[in-house]
Amino acid sequence: MPFSLEAAQAVELHAEILRCSRGRGGVGVALSLQRRHTLKEAKDMKTRLGIFRRRNEAEKALKTLKPTPEEALKWGEALEKLLQHKYGLAAFRAFLRTEFSEENLEFWQACEDYKKIKSQSKMVSKAKKIYAEYIATQSCKEVNLDSYTREHTKDNMQSISPGSFDLAQRRIYALMEKDPYPRFLRSELYLDLVNQKKPSPPL
Repeated sequence: MPFSLEAAQAVELHAEILRCSRGRGGVGVALSLQRRHTLKEAKDMKTRLGIFRRRNEAEKALKTLKPTPEEALKWGEALEKLLQHKYGLAAFRAFLRTEFSEENLEFWQACEDYKKIKSQSKMVSKAKKIYAEYIATQSCKEVNLDSYTREHTKDNMQSISPGSFDLAQRRIYALMEKDPYPRFLRSELYLDLVNQKKPSPPL
């Protein structure tokens, strides 16, 4: 599933609300967020309005994309179910960012997009980019792979195909499934989604 900027904004707002509620008991969260952006001088008005506009967009996305507790509970059944949900994918990415390991998810997503490419020339170009960014030793976003998988993937670059990154992608998926995924399920961000109260029905 492609990464959704709208979902990412909603997750960021959700995390911001959690931070504010810890510090202020959850009272006046929206006002506290607004005050934070109104402390600057008038010359920053344009910037503040832009922030306010983006926050409004994030609030709309939060209402639209935020899962029900029942939906969020399903994410605990398997990593696959988490990654299939736009908000879940964005939430997991936000969590990995706090652990400085979001490159694993980015690589997995890049592989998913790669396998959808039909044009051989585009496939070759994309494969080289993925290898240089995530697989090559000391690359900017090098993922944690064993030497056999790294060499196997390197060899695949000699004859690029839709399955060139299959082994590496499986290794990274297994790594996320074993390590950060269980921690995500214990995180405040996830537990807040699972334990959120349903809105009271109108009188």
